[in-house]
Amino acid sequence: MLQQVFEKTTIEYDFANLGEHFSTAIQPLPLTDPEWVHFNERLADRLGLAHDNAAARQALLELFAGQTMLPAGRTVAAAYSGHQFGVWAGQLGDGRAHLLGRINGPQAQLELQLKGSGRTPYSRMGDGRAVLRSSIREYLASHAMKALGVPTTEALGLIRSQDRVYRERVETAAIVVRTAETFVRFGSFEHWHGRPEQMAQLLRYCIQRFFPDLAQAHDEVLRNAEPLPAELILQWFDEVVARTARLVAHWQVLGFCHGVMNTDNMSILGLTIDYGPYAFMDEFHHAFTPNTTDQGRRYAWYQQPPIAFWNLSRLGSALTTLGVSAEDLQQVLEHFEDVFWPHYHLLMRNKLGLTKEHPGDPELFDQWWKLLNQGRADFSLSFRYLADYQFSVPETAAERRFVELFAPEAESQLQSWLTDYHTRLSLEPLSHEERRTLMHAHNPLYVLRNHLAQHCIAAAEVGDYGPLAEAFEVLSDPCREQPGRAFWARPPKAEERVPMLSCSS
Repeated sequence: MLQQVFEKTTIEYDFANLGEHFSTAIQPLPLTDPEWVHFNERLADRLGLAHDNAAARQALLELFAGQTMLPAGRTVAAAYSGHQFGVWAGQLGDGRAHLLGRINGPQAQLELQLKGSGRTPYSRMGDGRAVLRSSIREYLASHAMKALGVPTTEALGLIRSQDRVYRERVETAAIVVRTAETFVRFGSFEHWHGRPEQMAQLLRYCIQRFFPDLAQAHDEVLRNAEPLPAELILQWFDEVVARTARLVAHWQVLGFCHGVMNTDNMSILGLTIDYGPYAFMDEFHHAFTPNTTDQGRRYAWYQQPPIAFWNLSRLGSALTTLGVSAEDLQQVLEHFEDVFWPHYHLLMRNKLGLTKEHPGDPELFDQWWKLLNQGRADFSLSFRYLADYQFSVPETAAERRFVELFAPEAESQLQSWLTDYHTRLSLEPLSHEERRTLMHAHNPLYVLRNHLAQHCIAAAEVGDYGPLAEAFEVLSDPCREQPGRAFWARPPKAEERVPMLSCSS
């Protein structure tokens, strides 16, 4: 049956084929009596996987639960290293993940990876398992980010069993089936610092496979065994810098905090990977971090751009192994701000209903963040409700709804900012309705707040997967108001607030 499921696809093992330096061949540890929690049918269709009958679903369940293998299976766990919380951690690697192979379907070509699938040589002291709680959070988060237009991994399926896993409490085991064009990360290159042969092999593979414009421009060099020229290495690094800068700019304007921006959690393709103690902010605070481990707030919201830059500098330092000068790499690294700021300003203009660039915009944006911080306003709803503000006298109900998001002590600052915003809008050609339409298209009403994720988790832990399925559908279209789904748009009540999260989250 498994061959019929994959008959519209081809399967490659390109990463496994790099050899034993880069990964270890190892089979998953099967789940006992697995069952589907959710299956991403749209992604399955893009990959060309047959799933429209019980036999096909069962075959996929057995595969992703680790009970069977792909044809000519070459399942591996990848090796990498990295800096964790700014400190060199040495060898890390896929401690609870198994890469099944690459599926080349009619609309997508993606690697399949199981997360929570058992111990590997890189597990260190871990058990190699993931719990249902954290797996639901990752499954929904990657889907939400995809719908928001943020580069990300994407989950194909979520499976659970009653196998016991011991964390802060006894929980049940689960596996997330993750997909990405590649799971190669900054730490994959840091792993080969001082070993130019392996690093050159990895870089050659990445350029040929994932950077087609560079590959085409340097085709002859890449096909030959000669050393990679500094020009090509710098061009590749420049592309990684740019993708990372755009990614983090997008995080910032969504109020998304990754929580663990270690170099082993940073993708060379500028994808959001390894969802752990992440959070979409409720009440805005510039130094918000969702991670209990991050006592120094290293990965707080306002720190994410400079930390991305620091992480890129660690990648650049590793690339000196290939004979590229540190000075040349530093010059490329300095392009980060040249990419970050224009992209951030573009995203902010869209969110504030502005179509033209204006010299005063950066100050207007800065004052907005200060206003949100002082007013302790809800991040997502403040943007969304601002779209309805018409500067009426007296205020409309929609305008009062916006004003009521802010603490009373911010009233003076709020009125001052609204005056500046009104003046700025006078320079725009848009009508109120046109501005409202633009802002609604770029400001989600539905985000995966912690209390909503917890609502799905609590239901799933007693076997009710309905809330998760509804959340998945709501988050598929986050900017369009969906009748009857007000529950998924509201901020948490005091008793619903989820405290900071651990890395096992």
